[in-house]
Amino acid sequence: MTVTIYHNPACGTSRNTLAMIRQSGTEPVVIEYLKTPPSRERLVELVKAMGISVRALLREKGTPYRDLGLDDPKWSDEELIDQMLAHPILINRPIVVTPKGTRLCRPSEAVIDLLDDPVGRFVKEDGEVVEAR
Repeated sequence: MTVTIYHNPACGTSRNTLAMIRQSGTEPVVIEYLKTPPSRERLVELVKAMGISVRALLREKGTPYRDLGLDDPKWSDEELIDQMLAHPILINRPIVVTPKGTRLCRPSEAVIDLLDDPVGRFVKEDGEVVEAR
Protein backbone atom coordinates (compact mmCIF):
# COMPACT_ATOMS: atom_id res chain seq x y z
CA MET A 1 0.00 0.00 0.00
CA THR A 2 1.33 3.39 -0.97
CA VAL A 3 0.66 6.07 1.62
CA THR A 4 1.46 9.75 1.13
CA ILE A 5 1.33 12.31 3.90
CA TYR A 6 1.43 16.06 3.39
CA HIS A 7 3.34 16.77 6.57
CA ASN A 8 4.52 19.65 8.72
CA PRO A 9 7.12 18.40 11.24
CA ALA A 10 6.37 21.39 13.50
CA CYS A 11 2.76 20.20 13.96
CA GLY A 12 1.98 17.70 16.72
CA THR A 13 -1.09 16.34 14.93
CA SER A 14 1.00 15.77 11.82
CA ARG A 15 3.79 14.08 13.83
CA ASN A 16 1.26 11.80 15.57
CA THR A 17 -0.34 10.88 12.24
CA LEU A 18 3.04 10.07 10.70
CA ALA A 19 3.96 7.93 13.73
CA MET A 20 0.66 6.02 13.47
CA ILE A 21 1.31 5.31 9.79
CA ARG A 22 4.83 4.09 10.52
CA GLN A 23 3.67 1.94 13.44
CA SER A 24 1.24 0.24 11.07
CA GLY A 25 4.27 -1.10 9.21
CA THR A 26 4.10 1.32 6.30
CA GLU A 27 6.80 3.81 5.39
CA PRO A 28 4.92 6.64 3.71
CA VAL A 29 5.98 9.11 1.09
CA VAL A 30 6.45 12.24 3.22
CA ILE A 31 5.90 15.57 1.52
CA GLU A 32 6.87 18.51 3.69
CA TYR A 33 4.38 20.78 1.98
CA LEU A 34 5.89 23.98 3.39
CA LYS A 35 9.13 23.15 1.53
CA THR A 36 7.43 21.51 -1.48
CA PRO A 37 3.90 22.89 -1.84
CA PRO A 38 1.46 21.03 -4.06
CA SER A 39 0.70 22.45 -7.49
CA ARG A 40 -2.64 24.15 -8.06
CA GLU A 41 -3.83 21.05 -9.91
CA ARG A 42 -2.77 18.72 -7.08
CA LEU A 43 -4.34 20.95 -4.41
CA VAL A 44 -7.64 20.95 -6.32
CA GLU A 45 -7.40 17.14 -6.67
CA LEU A 46 -6.81 16.74 -2.92
CA VAL A 47 -9.80 18.93 -2.01
CA LYS A 48 -12.02 16.98 -4.41
CA ALA A 49 -10.74 13.61 -3.15
CA MET A 50 -11.42 14.63 0.47
CA GLY A 51 -14.92 15.77 -0.42
CA ILE A 52 -14.51 19.03 1.47
CA SER A 53 -14.78 22.66 0.48
CA VAL A 54 -11.70 24.70 -0.31
CA ARG A 55 -12.54 26.87 2.71
CA ALA A 56 -12.58 23.77 4.96
CA LEU A 57 -8.92 23.16 4.09
CA LEU A 58 -7.85 26.62 5.27
CA ARG A 59 -5.88 26.73 8.50
CA GLU A 60 -6.49 29.78 10.69
CA LYS A 61 -4.24 29.31 13.72
CA GLY A 62 -0.64 30.43 13.29
CA THR A 63 -1.22 31.69 9.75
CA PRO A 64 -1.88 35.00 7.97
CA TYR A 65 -5.57 34.00 7.67
CA ARG A 66 -6.92 36.98 9.64
CA ASP A 67 -4.36 39.47 8.29
CA LEU A 68 -5.39 38.55 4.75
CA GLY A 69 -9.09 38.85 5.62
CA LEU A 70 -9.81 35.29 4.51
CA ASP A 71 -12.75 35.05 6.92
CA ASP A 72 -14.65 37.28 4.48
CA PRO A 73 -17.09 35.14 2.42
CA LYS A 74 -16.30 37.27 -0.66
CA TRP A 75 -13.31 35.02 -1.51
CA SER A 76 -13.95 32.53 -4.33
CA ASP A 77 -12.50 29.02 -4.22
CA GLU A 78 -9.97 30.04 -6.89
CA GLU A 79 -8.88 33.03 -4.82
CA LEU A 80 -8.57 30.90 -1.68
CA ILE A 81 -6.45 28.40 -3.59
CA ASP A 82 -4.29 31.30 -4.81
CA GLN A 83 -3.76 32.32 -1.18
CA MET A 84 -2.86 28.74 -0.13
CA LEU A 85 -0.34 28.53 -2.96
CA ALA A 86 1.14 31.90 -2.02
CA HIS A 87 1.14 30.99 1.71
CA PRO A 88 1.33 27.18 2.07
CA ILE A 89 1.04 27.52 5.86
CA LEU A 90 -2.66 28.19 5.15
CA ILE A 91 -3.10 24.56 4.03
CA ASN A 92 -4.39 22.55 6.97
CA ARG A 93 -2.54 19.35 7.77
CA PRO A 94 -1.86 16.53 7.69
CA ILE A 95 -3.44 15.29 4.50
CA VAL A 96 -3.06 11.53 4.00
CA VAL A 97 -3.59 9.77 0.67
CA THR A 98 -3.95 5.97 0.47
CA PRO A 99 -5.79 3.56 -1.84
CA LYS A 100 -8.58 3.63 0.78
CA GLY A 101 -9.09 7.37 0.44
CA THR A 102 -7.81 10.86 1.08
CA ARG A 103 -8.43 12.63 4.33
CA LEU A 104 -7.46 15.64 6.41
CA CYS A 105 -6.35 13.74 9.51
CA ARG A 106 -7.50 16.06 12.26
CA PRO A 107 -7.60 14.47 14.76
CA SER A 108 -4.66 12.20 13.95
CA GLU A 109 -6.66 9.02 14.63
CA ALA A 110 -8.67 9.80 11.47
CA VAL A 111 -5.82 8.02 9.67
CA ILE A 112 -6.83 4.64 11.15
CA ASP A 113 -9.54 4.00 8.54
CA LEU A 114 -7.05 4.70 5.74
CA LEU A 115 -4.53 2.03 6.81
CA ASP A 116 -4.49 -1.68 6.00
CA ASP A 117 -3.02 -2.71 9.35
CA PRO A 118 -3.46 0.11 11.90
CA VAL A 119 -1.92 -0.26 15.33
CA GLY A 120 -4.32 -1.44 18.01
CA ARG A 121 -3.15 1.14 20.51
CA PHE A 122 -1.24 4.38 20.04
CA VAL A 123 -0.10 6.94 22.59
CA LYS A 124 0.02 10.48 21.24
CA GLU A 125 2.77 12.93 22.15
CA ASP A 126 0.50 14.51 24.76
CA GLY A 127 -0.19 11.13 26.41
CA GLU A 128 -3.68 10.63 24.97
CA VAL A 129 -4.31 6.96 24.20
CA VAL A 130 -5.92 6.02 20.89
CA GLU A 131 -7.49 2.58 20.50
CA ALA A 132 -8.17 1.33 16.98
CA ARG A 133 -11.82 0.50 16.44
